[in-house]
Amino acid sequence: MIYFIGVLLCSVFLFTGCSTKQSADYRTFHKQTGNTNINNSDAMHRATMRPYDVFGVRYYPFVANVGDVFDGIASWYGPDFHSKKTSNGEIYNMYAMTAAHKTLPMNTVVRVDNLDNGRSTIVRINDRGPFVAGRIIDLSNKAAHEIDMIRKGTAKVKVTVLGYNGLVDDKNAPSVSTVEKKPKVEQIDVVEDVIVTTDVNTNVGVPIPNQNSTKPVVGKGKFSIQVGAFSLQTGALKTVNDYKIKFPSRKIEYSENGGIYRVYIRGFSSYEDGQKFKENNSLNSAIVVQN
Repeated sequence: MIYFIGVLLCSVFLFTGCSTKQSADYRTFHKQTGNTNINNSDAMHRATMRPYDVFGVRYYPFVANVGDVFDGIASWYGPDFHSKKTSNGEIYNMYAMTAAHKTLPMNTVVRVDNLDNGRSTIVRINDRGPFVAGRIIDLSNKAAHEIDMIRKGTAKVKVTVLGYNGLVDDKNAPSVSTVEKKPKVEQIDVVEDVIVTTDVNTNVGVPIPNQNSTKPVVGKGKFSIQVGAFSLQTGALKTVNDYKIKFPSRKIEYSENGGIYRVYIRGFSSYEDGQKFKENNSLNSAIVVQN
């Protein structure tokens, strides 16, 4: 697999940690289930929920709501990693229904729908990756067979969060009423003083507002376009100034949340208006979010 270095780094990261800063409180979703077939320990969650770096990019694990939907590209990994250790300390089994994800908590259960053929499968996250631009989930060999993507290698997918702790019906799992809603940009890669970019064709990691459709809601409201995310305020300030020059008639500002400075172009009355502005101005890596 292309990202084997990333997997090795994450395996080391599990036991040593890459940062003392924790981007999400693992206690909001963790509980003991008595399932001895999975690693669901407190120590594992504390380690794997810390921010970490792979190939010069910092990733921030976060707790999504049950029912949140993301779209992007799926890939798969198999024989080269079979019987090797995953990021949560388990042994990878290419014949098990598991997957790798860059930021969702370990033991998150998700449904993966292949948008190319309509087939779907349910997997448990037990590894980090894939560290390839544009991809949001790496399926085990068996799961990839389930949605018929082995031959092609990748597929356009919709990923829906079903539960935590290896359970679908988890009464303690986060929901809209129990977890403070975060800006819908948590899977954007953040780097020091550099504007964030994502694959121009896949909208990586962006929740789809309408969970019953792969098309975004285009209703009216207040929307903004996020054009960057930074770990240093100086990067955000520079980007604000640059975009004020580029779009003098638009309101450009940044906001800070959890130590991340996000830059927005404000003032869109609908998701569709924001998308049109993006397309007309070649803002391919930007994301439209609701205020």
